Amino acid sequence: MIQKRTAYQIADVLIEALPYIKRFKNKTVVVKFGGNAMVDEKLKHSFARDIVLMKLVGLHPVVVHGGGPQIGQLLDKLGKTTGFVDGMRITDSETMDVVEMVLGGLVNKEIVSLINRHGGKAVGLTGKDGDFIRAKKISLKKSTPDADAQEIIDLGHVGEVSSIDPAVVDMLGRSDFIPVIAPIGIGDDGFSYNINADLVAGKIAEVLKAEKLILLTNTAGILDKQKNLLTGLSLRDIDDLIEDGTISDGMIPKTRCATDALKGGVASVHIIDGRVEHAVLLELFTDQGVGTLLLSRSR
Repeated sequence: MIQKRTAYQIADVLIEALPYIKRFKNKTVVVKFGGNAMVDEKLKHSFARDIVLMKLVGLHPVVVHGGGPQIGQLLDKLGKTTGFVDGMRITDSETMDVVEMVLGGLVNKEIVSLINRHGGKAVGLTGKDGDFIRAKKISLKKSTPDADAQEIIDLGHVGEVSSIDPAVVDMLGRSDFIPVIAPIGIGDDGFSYNINADLVAGKIAEVLKAEKLILLTNTAGILDKQKNLLTGLSLRDIDDLIEDGTISDGMIPKTRCATDALKGGVASVHIIDGRVEHAVLLELFTDQGVGTLLLSRSR
């Protein structure tokens, strides 16, 4: 009887997933991989299997990853001290070499290897491959005691996206391959720039006209002031929640990235709990989901 009940439960799951699989077949889904899911061994394998299954049932997943903790660990080993301003690491030339080594090498290749181990065909890229992510240097302005003056803070090789050529990623994503992208861009000055992975994922989702952008986080999603999970939020809802302080601190840039993607034509954005096994599949293919769904308009 136990085996029979288990079989029925599996059948129920598959039946629940079927309409979602049909709806999203041949659609592009950009997934930003970060947080606990990148450092916990069980979660890493869970994520890789999710991505492989998405590809096998006809979706076109594109993975963009971060790697801040791994960069910090290697810098510590090398005895290299770096500072932060508004959450952004000051990145001189030596630090940028470490960033490229970690993001474009160690982290990227580990994700590629995991996906391939679970039956996928992943290809690792940075924005320098095919020159597809163009970057421009960020110069941070800070107010000074003199109300009429501002201090310009040089963050070094920290950039933002100036443009994306989707040709390479689109070609890979619509074939048998799964692109895995490290958020490093190339500037007009020929230098490499480290770019926030959420921003890169959002811009790639826009240019690929993705059906969905999924951002893995270390929280359950967007919570109200009583810590209840909110979902089905519109652009106007997000603005109201930021204004009244419900969305604050580190969740603000993430939701701004989400709203920019929605305004850019992405159909929906999901901020989900990467600490949950198979979070991506649960959000895509079940009625309940495991995070916050954001839409350009209220449902």
